[in-house]
Amino acid sequence: MTAVNLKYEVVGDGPPVVVLHGLFGAGRNWITVARALAGQYRFHLVDLRNHGGSPHTATMTYTDMVDDVRQLIATLGLARFTLVGHSMGGKAAMTLALSAPQGLARLVNVDIAPVSYPDRFVDIIAALEALDLSTVARRSDADRALAAAIPETAVRLFILQNLVFEHGRPHWRLNLATLKRDMPSILGPLPVAAHAHYDGPTWFIRGELSDRITDEHRPLMQRWFPHHHLETVMGGGHWPHSEAPAAFMAAFARALDA
Repeated sequence: MTAVNLKYEVVGDGPPVVVLHGLFGAGRNWITVARALAGQYRFHLVDLRNHGGSPHTATMTYTDMVDDVRQLIATLGLARFTLVGHSMGGKAAMTLALSAPQGLARLVNVDIAPVSYPDRFVDIIAALEALDLSTVARRSDADRALAAAIPETAVRLFILQNLVFEHGRPHWRLNLATLKRDMPSILGPLPVAAHAHYDGPTWFIRGELSDRITDEHRPLMQRWFPHHHLETVMGGGHWPHSEAPAAFMAAFARALDA
């Protein structure tokens, strides 16, 4: 699959930091974090393929995502950069570090391990596909229609950020068909060699209330990222940067400055 030109937003000035969002997200999910540290770093908030303002494509594998990000880094001329990834973006970041780490100075993974996960998203995608957009005049209409299928309010409102209106007509910025088809790849193991390893500084920041990084994952994390540090954000879940912002920002600042 040919790499695509990713949409991105630049915030701040200083050493470059490239940020990769999670599933159903977009680069702007990190705008508050970037603005808080804009005096110290230049953040590139990236929309991954099939998300945000980036192109829709027929595939959504980590190899695809790495090719896209490497092309963006080359276009930006980043000789040395820090790579930050949350959830799916973290698995893409880890894949890059383990397969094409040229120029990578530091890796920061937020609430994700280099492992396979169960499918928690098939019902969400089915609900989004089933929503009759012809009946939606505003996001609140979609919110009410999706409440039964997606009962967690925070998750529902997060996903609804992807419902946009052009000339009064709603559509999803997400490429639901490709995400549905390639969900096994997104949730599956990293497409890297078993003997691969990244020797640079690596931080894993997990939410105290999340189950994405457990003690069972530590041996593989150690094997692939032998110089990693794990920090827990108290009171945070899978989105610690929004659920426990003060504690997360302290941990994140340490990760970037270590």
